[in-house]
Amino acid sequence: MPNQTIHGFISENQNELLEQWTNTLKKLSDQESYQLTDQVYKNICKDYIEILLSSSTETIAEEQVSELALRAVQIGLSLKFLATGLSEFWKHLYKEMNDGTLTDQESTELIWQIESFFNPINTEILNQYSISWEKTVSLQKIALQELSAPLIPVFEHITVMPLVGTIDTERAKRIMENLLNGVVKHRSQVVLIDITGVPVVDTMVAHHIIQASEAVRLVGAKCLLAGIRPEIAQTIVNLGIDLSQIITKNTLQKGIQTALEMTNRKIVSLGE
Repeated sequence: MPNQTIHGFISENQNELLEQWTNTLKKLSDQESYQLTDQVYKNICKDYIEILLSSSTETIAEEQVSELALRAVQIGLSLKFLATGLSEFWKHLYKEMNDGTLTDQESTELIWQIESFFNPINTEILNQYSISWEKTVSLQKIALQELSAPLIPVFEHITVMPLVGTIDTERAKRIMENLLNGVVKHRSQVVLIDITGVPVVDTMVAHHIIQASEAVRLVGAKCLLAGIRPEIAQTIVNLGIDLSQIITKNTLQKGIQTALEMTNRKIVSLGE
């Protein structure tokens, strides 16, 4: 049986193949500038050999394939790197199994046998890599969304929402939801939206801020906008954006002082 022949060769020469395939991955990694240890590449090749030996014509070692694919995602190997490495593995195997005495027909037959043995396994590894990558990206996206618009209570009845990064439509919706839910949850009277970390305030961003401010007002609280840097102020003026209905401050510190005054409190210095 062709697959049994290939399976037996891998089993008998797995130490030599492990060394050769590890060196192959290391050479490929130099081109991609990966900063991984030799042991990492050796472990990947060792796991790959175990998958080859555990798989048969009818079945593929799915659990081991999933674990290898997930490990590749976690250590940051690209799909291109993984696909190239898997392709190089079977080419090396062909060179080892072709002792130079094969006829052209026998050589072609050997290539077909090796390819038919490797292809289903390699395809499944790449498929599981894609699945693991999508899951990882999805989890990261959820985590970023949870951190993208936090509402933080800093004093009684005063909360702050620090915004960092670009504000798109999807994030603006989350900002609105967090604001309204937070105002009710914390019984806020004043909400500060700090845009110090927002690089650009254009018409769309300003529109979202105005909407958020109006929504906060409708649920019984007041909204302050802090972090208006000079370049942001100039952009707002040039775009003709009307923020006259929103109290604005250039720093979060001044915003908190104003919020305290709006709730009949203030910061005082204690004498020595």
